[in-house]
Parts: sequence; C-alpha cells; structure tokens
Amino acid sequence: LLLEQQDFAWGTSSRSSQMVHGGLKYLTQGHIKLTYVSVGERQNLMQELPGLVGYLGMMMATYKEMGAFRFIVQLGLIVYDLMGKKLRRHAYSVNEVRQSLPGIREHNLRGGLLFNESTTDDARLTFRVLDQARDDGGVALNYCRVIDLVVTKGRVSGVVAEDILSGQTHSLQARQVINATGAWADRLRGKVASDKSKHMRPLRGSHLLFSAEWIPLKQSVVLTHPVSKKPGFANLWEGRVIVGSTDIDHTENLDREPAITQTEVDYMLQSINHYFPDLHLTEADVISSWSGVRPVIDSGNADPSKESRDHAVWDEEGLLTITGGKLTTFRVIALDALQAVQATLGPLPALTRDQAIFSPISKVPALPSGMSQTTLAILLGRYGNKTQALLDAAQPGELESIPGSRRLWAELRWAAMHEDVHFLADLMLRRTRLAVLLADGGAAILPRVRSICQPLLGWDDAHWQQEEAAYLELVKRCYSLPSRH
Repeated sequence: LLLEQQDFAWGTSSRSSQMVHGGLKYLTQGHIKLTYVSVGERQNLMQELPGLVGYLGMMMATYKEMGAFRFIVQLGLIVYDLMGKKLRRHAYSVNEVRQSLPGIREHNLRGGLLFNESTTDDARLTFRVLDQARDDGGVALNYCRVIDLVVTKGRVSGVVAEDILSGQTHSLQARQVINATGAWADRLRGKVASDKSKHMRPLRGSHLLFSAEWIPLKQSVVLTHPVSKKPGFANLWEGRVIVGSTDIDHTENLDREPAITQTEVDYMLQSINHYFPDLHLTEADVISSWSGVRPVIDSGNADPSKESRDHAVWDEEGLLTITGGKLTTFRVIALDALQAVQATLGPLPALTRDQAIFSPISKVPALPSGMSQTTLAILLGRYGNKTQALLDAAQPGELESIPGSRRLWAELRWAAMHEDVHFLADLMLRRTRLAVLLADGGAAILPRVRSICQPLLGWDDAHWQQEEAAYLELVKRCYSLPSRH
C-alpha cells in the first residue's frame, strides 16, 4: 500500500531537470560508486523504456581559460564510457561546436567535449512505476496523508492516515512501514527516532523554460556559471529548452509549493546570456518556470552543491526510512529498502539489479492513420501496455497533437478516465505537463480541455470554474516568474 500526501509525483518527482543521468559532475567530485551505479541504471532504463527515456547528447564548450580542467573532464569522460561499456567520440573542433551550438560565445573558444546522458518526463516515469506496481497487485492512493504512527510494544506497527478529500482518518496495520517521503523524511522519523537531530537538508533547484525558436540548439549544452563556476545546462526537452538549475538551501514550508525567486531568475539568465550573448534573452522570453526540493542528506557541508547525492537507510523502532538519492537510481534505492525489511517480512525473492522493472510490451498497436512511428513510440514509453486502450478510447480528432506541444488530446481523456485526477492541476501539471509547456499554463486551450474532461470527472459548471480559477492562480504563483505574480 502506497499512501501519498498530495498528488502522485507532486513533490520532487515532477520538478527535476528531466534528466536520467549518470552524474559526470559526481565523478569529478570523487563519487565513483554513485556514478557507476547511476550509469548502469541509466542504461537499464533506456533499454526498458524507449520512447520515455532517450539519448541526450550534451556539449561542453571548452575555452582557453579552462586550462587543465578540460583534460580532467576528458579523462572523466573516458571513465564514464567504460562504466557505460561503450566508448564514444568526445572531442569536437571549434567549427563543429559552432554548428552544434549556433551563437555560442566565440572568444577564446577552443572546441568542445560531448558526453552522453538521457532525458525523460519525470512525472510520466513515476506513473509507469505506479502502473506497474498496481498491475503486480499493489494499491496506491493519492491525497491520503500519514499523520501519525501506530506503535505496539515499542515498535511501529502501522499508520494513521487522513483522506484529505473527505477528511476521514483511518488506522492501518502493517508488518512493515517504510518512510519514503523524501525531503519530508524527518517529519515521521521525529515521532520515534532517539536521535532527534535532523538528517535532511532540503535544497531547491529551479528551472526556466524557453521556446526552441529563441535558443536554436542542436545539442544540449553545459553552462558553467561565469561567476559561481557551478555547472548548469540548457537541455532540449519536449520541443523546448530547459535552462537550469540552482542548488540552494530551501528554508520555506515544505507543504507549500516551491517557487522560483528573482535571484534565481537573474542567475540563470546571466548564465545563458554569457554563453549566447547575441540572443539577449530576457524574462519576457521565458515560457514558464518550476522549482523542486531535493531530498539531500545533511553532512554539514557549507556548499550545498557539494553535499552527497547518495541515499541512506535508517531503521528506527521498526520504521524504515529510505531517503536521499537521485531519480536515476530509484531501483537501487528500492532494492536496498527491500533488503532491509527481510528481517521483518522474511526472505523475499531474489533481489538483483538484473531484473526488469517493467513488463515488456505484449503487442505493439497498429499505427493509427496520420500518426508517425515516433509518436507511437513515445506513447508506448508513456503508457506501456495501456497504449492500445488509450488509442481505442480516443474520440475523433483527439489523436492530433495539442498545439505547441507533443501531447495528444487523447492523453487528457485517458488521464481523466483512469489516472486519479482530483484537481485540474493534477491533469495539467503532472499527467500531461501542459502547464509548463504552454504559455500561461495553457489557458488558451482550457475550453477544449473542459469539453473533453469535465463530463469524465463528473464536475458541474461551478466546480469546473472553481478548479480553473485555482489552477490559473497556482500557475501564476509557482510556475511563472516573480515579476508576473
């Protein structure tokens, strides 16, 4: 049984940089084991989820002032390839960099280094895991918050959960309770842990989204900030360009949706304009923003960026807390949790990283008229064996792309029918990502969204109008720029 206090993927899992990456940065910081595990998991996910986890080439433009650091990175890339069991070409000439990154800053340009990562839609990846768990007999409830622990004879034996939608509370018994609440981990731990000191250090990472017309990249690019010297990026994603990210202590209430600050906006605009000075990008060019809070374990390091991204497992009075880690390594984190609970549950089936997470596609649907093979592959990545049912449910005209996105109208229908949508924000932010892909949260398409989804959700006109107003206010407050609030 999975209990989620908000919507599925409401927290960090829908607010990442949309990368499944091995972590070259962590390799250069000496975190060799973390990088090795991450590279292996990245390769596994690319093989299991084509269409959802795909190749992303990233170019690092190299300059005279980088000195020996260029050779350190190049050596790291060779090690990176050895971990991924595939050697690739990395060094590129100045002319090749110019072609790949039109408008790149030319002063002291010496060439480029290309390395290999992967890109995804983190919320859809979360839903693929969720769907697989349900297919395998699991139960998952969103908007069901754990408010207390049940303790029997000194050990945690269950939870008290509140259904946020109805206000009802329920006491649930379990042989094992796992606290997998990320940045919120200390909240439950504090009820039983003898060590009351906090272990989590919530760090905020914010992002800006631009039209690919404004930043015409042919490759994603590493952006080392000209002042802080910390790594950032401009990533191709969903026909857009993500510029990110920050890495700062998040001191706000974790129960409030995080939002970008003006300082972060200025920081990322400074970085992208440093590398592409002729673009003259301003706040007016930003389509949307989002901020996520990373569940990082506090080691007391003064620099947030130097905190380890590894995960940890703590067993305290029968409450197993699993926290920290990266999106890429979710399988390894889960395996470590399962290994730890065998003392309570008894021996489990073999727990190895060789096992597939997802059921293979049983039958590839016939290509619908007018749909490209690429679009069908993406749908299979997002929905797996439910793709055929999604196609069958589509009404006339709903297998067309929503203007300005690579999403189909049929995906809205499917989400409203089958994906636990309780609020309009669930539909627009996490089921389809239209809230960030389109200007003003997709306000212009809401009439058609309403015509498709309102009957399926069972909302009357007053309910829809209330939801729409609340959704547009949320977009303005947390997914736009501070100057537009």
